[in-house]
Amino acid sequence: MTQTVLLAEDDRAIRHALERALTLEGYQVTAVADGVEALAQAHRSRPDVLVLDVMMPGIDGLQVCRVLRAEGDRTPILMLTALVETADRIAGLDAGADDYVVKPFDVEEVFARLRALLRRSNGGSFEAPKDENKTPTGQVSVAGLRMDVQARRAWRGERELELTRTEFDLLELLARNAGIVLDHATIYDRIWGYDFGPGSKNLAVYVGYLRRKLDEPGAPALIHTVRGVGYVLRED
Repeated sequence: MTQTVLLAEDDRAIRHALERALTLEGYQVTAVADGVEALAQAHRSRPDVLVLDVMMPGIDGLQVCRVLRAEGDRTPILMLTALVETADRIAGLDAGADDYVVKPFDVEEVFARLRALLRRSNGGSFEAPKDENKTPTGQVSVAGLRMDVQARRAWRGERELELTRTEFDLLELLARNAGIVLDHATIYDRIWGYDFGPGSKNLAVYVGYLRRKLDEPGAPALIHTVRGVGYVLRED
């Protein structure tokens, strides 16, 4: 079945080029020029995935994302941004976006990220190894962290965590492999299905944002950096 993409980008040249590339890749694309049109189109016909430019006149991509999430719409969202500061990228994740690509981008990277988002939305995020942290009922429990994989809900102690799709998948991967150091390449492959290379800040941003949601005053940190290697979830 052909998958549908709603693309919102105010730069005509970028919009037309990306619409053509996505169409040639096999997607059915609806391209609009601003956030108002994007919301109207999303309400008329929900796409399989949205690609939103952050900086658009009137209603920008972040506002579109916030509105859809407030309405309970969990359609995967990929943000396009020319903003390179970590804080700006975090703002997109905080608005409810699932992933982002920084301009100028390679169209193959856009394709890879879309494939990963669509796999996860179809329940195919990754196949984690079986271990003692996963029970037959689909629960993951380790270090005071509890996850209901089927319901896609997570708690630290009694506090429920509000996680985006990518954050949940990343936390699940780390929790299922608690105590095991996962290198960057493995995490990229299992979560995004594509290794974006040593220069990418994508994983560090997601780990940092996940820590902000997990960490509690006076409680031990759960996600630890192993410099030069990757990350591990454990309670020290």
